[in-house]
Amino acid sequence: MQNLAPIALFVYNRPEHTRRTISYLQKNLLADESRLFIFSDAPKTEDDRAKVEQVRNFIKDVSGFKSVKIIERKENLGLANSIISGVTQLVAEYGKIIVFEDDLLSSPHTLEYFNEGLNRYAKEEKVMHIGAYMYELADKKLPETFFWRAATSWGWATWGRAWNHFEDDVDVLLNQFDKQKTDQFSINGTMNFWKQLTGFKAGKNNSWAIRWYASIFLKGGLTLNPSTSLIQNIGNDGSGVHSNKEDMYQVRIGRAAIKQFPTEVKENPQAYAAIKNFLKNRKGTLLQRGVRFVAQLRVKYLVKK
Repeated sequence: MQNLAPIALFVYNRPEHTRRTISYLQKNLLADESRLFIFSDAPKTEDDRAKVEQVRNFIKDVSGFKSVKIIERKENLGLANSIISGVTQLVAEYGKIIVFEDDLLSSPHTLEYFNEGLNRYAKEEKVMHIGAYMYELADKKLPETFFWRAATSWGWATWGRAWNHFEDDVDVLLNQFDKQKTDQFSINGTMNFWKQLTGFKAGKNNSWAIRWYASIFLKGGLTLNPSTSLIQNIGNDGSGVHSNKEDMYQVRIGRAAIKQFPTEVKENPQAYAAIKNFLKNRKGTLLQRGVRFVAQLRVKYLVKK
């Protein structure tokens, strides 16, 4: 496969997560033909400095790719600004990009899937994002890949033509929503996407991902997704900047190569229904919710301690 997309990997202060993420990436078909750019954010506090240095010492010896370039930030940008600036930089140079964070285990076929999708839909303006993560859906009769509206941030890819529509001003985004769009954006109220967007406005989160999804949604864009996840997130252990300890999003990574891609660019209603059903029931029973809440409190207590 020619003209492969560069891979951007964003790392911070989790050396073991970073090691595992890179280890799985190295086992990908096409890894040895791909350019890897590792963006290492600077420590936010003195408490983070030692772990950041551990990560930086590790990534100096990374191999297994066509090339490896390390970008060490001299000042702390934070995850959102680091991703926004890094993606903007690489799409300006290469026209497309594959994006990983430091807590994502990939299938051996994840890079193949990304590059095939990027090539197939390069000129389809409506296709704005390719996601590799997918929830563990109950419907096992879905096609191998499908289009739907929301953008997942756990392993993704895009083109410069789509990223040009990224709107970082939350007020510009919020002003374009009405009641109907808010409901559609939130998958008929089954996911807290709208709460995330208004939460960013209120300073309760610093999510680049919710602004990216909103940018896609408001442009009428679609995202390509696999029905079986090609990514497992190992950051939901309470170690991440924006993550709690929870297991509702755990999946089994697909081991087979993706062979089928949609020929018609429109949202798949069967996939929409399956995802909506998952989101509606993802938190489980009241007992399961209570157990999860106690576990999250315990993690927060241990972190502070």
